[in-house]
Amino acid sequence: MTGPITIQTTQEVTEALAKGRPVVALESTIITHGMPWPGNRDMALEVEAVIRSEGAVPATIAVIDGHLHAGLDEATITKLAQASDVMKLSRADFAFALAEGRTGATTVAATMMAAELAGIGVFATGGIGGVHQGAELSFDISADLEELARTPVIVVSAGAKAILDIPKTLEALETRGVPVVAYGQDAMPAFWSRDSGLKAPLRLDDARAIARFEATRRALGGHGGMLIANPVPVEDEIPASEMNRHIAAALATARAQGIEGKAVTPFLLGEILTLTNGASLKTNIALVLNNARLAARIASELAAGTN
Repeated sequence: MTGPITIQTTQEVTEALAKGRPVVALESTIITHGMPWPGNRDMALEVEAVIRSEGAVPATIAVIDGHLHAGLDEATITKLAQASDVMKLSRADFAFALAEGRTGATTVAATMMAAELAGIGVFATGGIGGVHQGAELSFDISADLEELARTPVIVVSAGAKAILDIPKTLEALETRGVPVVAYGQDAMPAFWSRDSGLKAPLRLDDARAIARFEATRRALGGHGGMLIANPVPVEDEIPASEMNRHIAAALATARAQGIEGKAVTPFLLGEILTLTNGASLKTNIALVLNNARLAARIASELAAGTN
């Protein structure tokens, strides 16, 4: 592949972008690496339905046979949800998959890259990557942090994944100049739990305020992304005290088995799913839907302010 990257969009996404309507990007690793079939397909379609119910258009990002897609139809989502040998793409191997005609699901970093290329300013996910436990020895730090520093896309998540070292992740984001905004509370959420025990750097209480903040950042110029930390609904959370025990057990198992690199996160999520008797998956789905809803509202406010 040479020359500019061509992005294949669905008619729905194409029309929305052309008319300045709100569009929300979605990652695809949650489909291929996040949960088993057919729950992964059902979840992906439900997330898209939530975004549409809020008046925005979903654009699930993926690389299919070397072609970059921003927006997938139901048949393609279904096929991707059942596919095997799908690459997990971040900035380092995103171009490789395009150049070699591979199929790959996008992580937070790669989805941000694709969203910027497509002209999409808001992205909903579950949780971002960050500084892993023991990173002072392993140097295992997600590329998501660098992407947030350089790519001007709002990322709506339930905070950093709770399996990470959240204090170090927040420190790394601050160093990189990334605003971290808790939605509707002072505490920094921790993925499955509403309160990590840490105070969030910033707080905003409605989508309009977030859009206003982003518009001001754009006016200043030279900005990267913004992280919106949206707590999981009260009725769906698993308290941090309970999750911390499960995370410690899962981390111990990963170390004992020598799990490293990109394999760490899916391994830990699988272990925690077993340790919580499936409760972590239920909460995971709930927080993704919650993030999609907020992202759609932010995208709508941004669109209203620019039309």
